[in-house]
Amino acid sequence: MTRKSVMARPGLVLLLLLSPLSLQPSSLSQLDNTEGKATLGGLILSALERATTFLEARLPEINLDGVVGFQALEVQLRGAQETWASDPLLQPLSLRAGHLADKLAPLLHRSITYLKISDPEYLREFQPSLQPGFWKLPHTWTHTNASLVYRWPELQDSFSEDSSDSCLVLLLGTGNTSSQPCGLSDFCRTLMTKPGCSGYCLSHQLLFFLWARMKGCTKGLFSRSQHYISVFCANMMDLNQRAETIRYAYPIQDLFMENIMFCGIGGFSDFYKLQWLEAILNWQRPQEGCFGVPAAGDEVRHADPLYQQHALRRVKRREKQFTDGCSSHRTATAVAALGGFLYFLAHQPLLYTVRQPSTPSHGSMTAAPLDLLP
Repeated sequence: MTRKSVMARPGLVLLLLLSPLSLQPSSLSQLDNTEGKATLGGLILSALERATTFLEARLPEINLDGVVGFQALEVQLRGAQETWASDPLLQPLSLRAGHLADKLAPLLHRSITYLKISDPEYLREFQPSLQPGFWKLPHTWTHTNASLVYRWPELQDSFSEDSSDSCLVLLLGTGNTSSQPCGLSDFCRTLMTKPGCSGYCLSHQLLFFLWARMKGCTKGLFSRSQHYISVFCANMMDLNQRAETIRYAYPIQDLFMENIMFCGIGGFSDFYKLQWLEAILNWQRPQEGCFGVPAAGDEVRHADPLYQQHALRRVKRREKQFTDGCSSHRTATAVAALGGFLYFLAHQPLLYTVRQPSTPSHGSMTAAPLDLLP
């Protein structure tokens, strides 16, 4: 971010300090106060409104992965709208969330028309994730368990998006054969329960069990879905904490937000930290409303060159990178993460934590942080 834009957009904590509440980081539990929720909810909604404007302008070019994030966002907006509607002081926020959801609905419907032209096979396989009622939000909350963090995570770059997609298609029952949902092969059982994964391998393992829950799969392996979700999110929390220690070096931002998106939908409230929300809001490109490559002139912190080279190999196969630096996938993960913050804020106050960089998470190996990032 340029020096000028930093001065024009003060940090989240500063905005809260300037509000009538005069909140201090040590007393952010006051965000449970109605005025505090209204202030913070308004900031999140402003970012989501800009991102929706970006979606509207680029709708013919947004790929399916990008649309999925906005589909989840619509559900999150409806959930926040419903909760705030019963509080007279928060009804303006409820109306604003509902208005944005109403704007999103026809855009998401129109997007399917474009996807039928640009990527019909991928759409056929993953269209259930775009259907109303597919995404289900948590109504109870839990915390990650640090004792589940892998002691020896796999550092090799062995993740295959094609293999993951084939298992998700089998789960959804959308393959070329007349298969039923909740399908599971021996290969997919091994892949999706493999211990020691990190990075996108880990987030796709979690996605597999989240979608199994949304499809109502409960037999066999799926009877242990909550166990695997807990293991994966414990390790994703560890990765996000490590990303924080290196101040969110640029290549890790996409995965960082994806972890918040998925584990938040999984019901893990400790992913909704105020300082993580502030980081995400600062990554939005103010003119375009998207998320992607930092704009020219912005201060960019890259990780170690070796890590940076490794991270760039992890570009998603169907990623849509626009010429102005906007990213379809990164914008999708950002809006779904922010939508999760909004939904959680409607029910609980956000957390503020201070992490000691020199203290490794319990149960994790003591390698340098960049060694565990994808």
